Amino acid sequence: MTERFAGKVVLVTGAGSGIGRASARGFAREGAVVVASGVRAESIAETVRLITEEGGLASAVTADVTRPEDMARLVEITVNRHGGLHVAHNNAGIFGRPAPVGDLDLADWQAVLDVNLTGVLLSMQHEIQHMRSHGGGTIVNTSSNIGYHGRRPGLAAYAASKAAVSVLTRVAALDHIKDGIRINSVSPGATETPMSLRPGEDDAARAARLKDAVPIGRIGNTREVVDAVLWLASDAASFVVGHDLVADGGVTA
Repeated sequence: MTERFAGKVVLVTGAGSGIGRASARGFAREGAVVVASGVRAESIAETVRLITEEGGLASAVTADVTRPEDMARLVEITVNRHGGLHVAHNNAGIFGRPAPVGDLDLADWQAVLDVNLTGVLLSMQHEIQHMRSHGGGTIVNTSSNIGYHGRRPGLAAYAASKAAVSVLTRVAALDHIKDGIRINSVSPGATETPMSLRPGEDDAARAARLKDAVPIGRIGNTREVVDAVLWLASDAASFVVGHDLVADGGVTA
């Protein structure tokens, strides 16, 4: 355990699996008290269990990022339970069902934007409302290398939502840096999480598929993404404002 985030309360959305779970564990290993949030109670409870087993401090709060009342409650519970909110990693996101633009179901489009974009907006709004009246803080949003940085056929909803997150992050950063709140984003490429698996694909098949598609020659791992998140959230990045850090092995270089 290290102390980079000692005395800090950190909120992570989408903390029940993948990058979110790895982020929650990463912050806890570095001394933070972590609130792990997500829509599935059993998943975030497992994240808390893993953190506790490693000697960290964490609690779970079930919340849906698409519901304003849930995000208000999440921040309120975080502050009341742990005494503050200093860092937020807004990570909740979904991939959606791939389809060409001409065949894209409106309900699928709306679901992806609701979680990936509006969910980040609502999360930031309630986090900012607390932080700006309590000495500031840092926020890191999870975007993607698909969107602002690169595109893929069949992924219009996901790409549009993540491109918007990248831009929303930058505008929010300018809006609130004078409130003492630093806001940045991280844009991962394909990472060893369930989201990067195609239907019926296992880890070995995914690795083979991406070996030649990624200039570095392999898929990323969650630790590499989390290291970027932790740096952006830390004092080491104190002069970094409105940056979108791409971690994709060179795919969009």
